[in-house]
Order: sequence, then C-alpha cells, then structure tokens
Amino acid sequence: MTSNLKNQIDSKPEELKFIKTSDLPLEGLSDQQKVALNRKANTLLNEGKVEMAKRIFITTGYSDGLTRIGDNYNKENKYLDALKMYLLAHNKRKSEPIIEKISQTVSVMLKS
Repeated sequence: MTSNLKNQIDSKPEELKFIKTSDLPLEGLSDQQKVALNRKANTLLNEGKVEMAKRIFITTGYSDGLTRIGDNYNKENKYLDALKMYLLAHNKRKSEPIIEKISQTVSVMLKS
C-alpha cells in the first residue's frame, strides 16, 4: 500500500500534488561551502529558527538536517511537512509510518 500511494502521488501533474519536493541540491557549491552552510543551519535550528535552517538544508541536500527538520515538524503534529522533509532526506524509516497513517486515514474516510 505504501509504494502504491507514492506511485499514485508521483503520477499526478505537479500542480495537483499536495507535497512538492525537490531532492536535488544546488549545484555549484563546493564541499567547503556545503559544510559551512550546514554548520550555519545547525546553529539556526538549535536556536529554533527552523524555517531558515530548512531553506539551507534543502539547498545543500543535507539529509541528516532534513531529517531533523522533519522530526521537529512531527513533534508539532505537522505530519505532511514532516513527510516532505523525510522524503527529501530519502529516509524511508521515518516516512513510511506517516504514509501508512495517511493511507489508513484516507481508507477510513472512503469507507464512511
């Protein structure tokens, strides 16, 4: 069911998707630049500046940082935002339970 839901979402036109993702980090950044940006984003995240940190982690494609942002959203019950971050981080261990929860919710709604 999990891969089926993902396939259905992936088959929709971009404007109809409820989760917009881009998992390609910005090209042209050197390794040193990425390290410096990731350190800055970690500092921002530790200061509670989640959205600023998120923008940097998306830019650099730093999967651990994206997962931490997802964890933050998950704690705030922002499950779709968390799912987006986990998918960008290619973190199946954390994304699949949310996809399953969404699938179960939709299933219950359709049966009603």
